[in-house]
Amino acid sequence: MSGKLGILLAGIKIAGMLVNRGFIKPAAKSGGGKMAELRCSVENCTYNSDRCCCKGDIMVEGRHACRKDDTCCGSFKDRSDMGAFTSAISHPSRTISIDCEADKCIYNTNYKCYADHVDIKGCGADNCGETTCATFKEK
Repeated sequence: MSGKLGILLAGIKIAGMLVNRGFIKPAAKSGGGKMAELRCSVENCTYNSDRCCCKGDIMVEGRHACRKDDTCCGSFKDRSDMGAFTSAISHPSRTISIDCEADKCIYNTNYKCYADHVDIKGCGADNCGETTCATFKEK
């Protein structure tokens, strides 16, 4: 696979590998991830519906994060950028599968979040860099 193609396929699992922002890493085994209770306060995200996520799964970014402000929700999509395409993508759910690249977080095991409850913050966020995983805790 060419490097350009790998970057275009950000966040997609291919042949047992997870491609995200040009990094390729082993994907978590199917069924190995825990469903966390998610509370999202990023109200202008297209996937947010009453503090629940309609996406089905999210990616917390922050590969070298040492504190929660170094993390972000890589799945964030500004509602105003999506036009008529809104949170009707899926049904809102309080529990969700969370992929996580914050390898210094105590809840991260094999790129999956194992926290019972996860808070994503980012009031007024215009991009994913303005969001944060408030549950992050350094190992």
